[in-house]
Formats: sequence, structure tokens, C-alpha cells
Amino acid sequence: MGRQTGVRAGAVAAVLLLGVGGCGGPGGAGDGKTPRGPAASTAPPAPPASSAPPAGDAKPASGDVLPGMVGAAVARTQLAALTTGKPGTMAGYSRDKFTHWAEQGDKCDTREVVLQRDGRGVTRDAECRAVSGSWKSLYDGAVVNEASKLDIDHMVPLAEAWRSGAAAWDAAKRKAFANDLTRPQLLAVSAASNRSKGDQSPDLWQPPDKSSWCQYGRAWTTVKSHYGLTVTDAERAMLTTMIDTCAG
Repeated sequence: MGRQTGVRAGAVAAVLLLGVGGCGGPGGAGDGKTPRGPAASTAPPAPPASSAPPAGDAKPASGDVLPGMVGAAVARTQLAALTTGKPGTMAGYSRDKFTHWAEQGDKCDTREVVLQRDGRGVTRDAECRAVSGSWKSLYDGAVVNEASKLDIDHMVPLAEAWRSGAAAWDAAKRKAFANDLTRPQLLAVSAASNRSKGDQSPDLWQPPDKSSWCQYGRAWTTVKSHYGLTVTDAERAMLTTMIDTCAG
């Protein structure tokens, strides 16, 4: 979320499964990244407020736990098209410049939408807070049964985005990036794995569960491609290694 800093709308039960800089911890607006240098209800959230980015109805493809994923071949094409650059500075960076978590309607914010999307048997209280459920953390395979022990990770951490192009964005684009429920940018993971990641790029941190590398590499590449962010040579090399773990 080294470089230290770093939520799929709809109430859909899926198989799945944060700190200071790119992810959110329990009920907060933080992102678990440190910059480098209870009446239960299962009702789905209402459509997002006009100030929040549209969530769409993106559902994971078979075998994936993230929305908006592309196949390995498309990911390789996206990766080849990414501009190579050196990391920018952290000058002027603040996670507060990436407004999160955005309200998504029905008292739900982006964090709660992701918790509902990524868990099994999730129930919410009158304030849309997840009070029960089960989640499987993509990064380490841990099964978590308490929402308070989960972070919402930004696949591409906020600080990493800042260093690779987001410093030049306006506030609206940063907010959309930090609350993107359509692309594979947000996911519920164990707090331990999220905080181990910090704001590091794939060449500096990889999920300890190597079975997640195929999804991780495709997701990171898709997010950077959509938002026009740059990659370093080392980052590109590790992303290639990750995508090459995909079957077929």
C-alpha cells in the first residue's frame, strides 16, 4: 500500500478473500500506507451518490476475485504499452488528496461496499458496517472472520500512483482512483499482508501466496493502463514474471 504507503458495487457474495497512504482499515478513511523519503441487514447499497464514481455491476470473472480483470494476453499487451519512467518524488503528497472512502448510498461508503462484495455471508448493521461474514485474503490465503481484521487495499497504492503520474491529476480524478469499484483496484485483504505491502511496487513486494501472482500482475497492469500511469523497468520485469504464472 522500501516504499511504504498505499473497494464492485452490489451486495454479491464472492469467493475471496490498511496504517497511512493507499488502503483503508476498519471503518476509517485511511489506506494503511506509509509514504517513503449492529440490526443486521443484507440489503444492497443504493446507487452511488452523484459525487462518487459509478460502481457499475462489475463482477469477477470465473476464477478471479476482482472486477474488471482482463486475460493474460490482454494484460501483456497493456503492459507493453505502458510508458517507462523513473519514480517521481513524494513532494506534495498527502493521502488526503485522494478522497476516500466516498459515500456510495444507503449509508454505505466504499470500504463497506468492498467488504460486502468480497465476503461470504456478510451481514451489516443499520449503519452499513459489516458485523459478520467470512473473507479469504488473496495475498496470503488467510481466512478472516472479523471485518475489523481486514484492510481495503488499493492494488496500486495511492503513493505509488502519485510517484507515477497522479501528482498531476485534479482532485476529481484522484477521488475516482481511490474509490474505483469497476476496475481491479480495491480488495479486502488481511491487515498483516496489506501493511507488509505498504506502498511498494511489484518489484519490491510480491504477495506471499504465489498462486495469487497471476491475478495480481494482471490487476496492477490493468489499473496502471486505465489511468495512464508509468512503470519502471524493474516493475515491468516483475509484472511480466507474474503474468507468466497464468495458466495458458
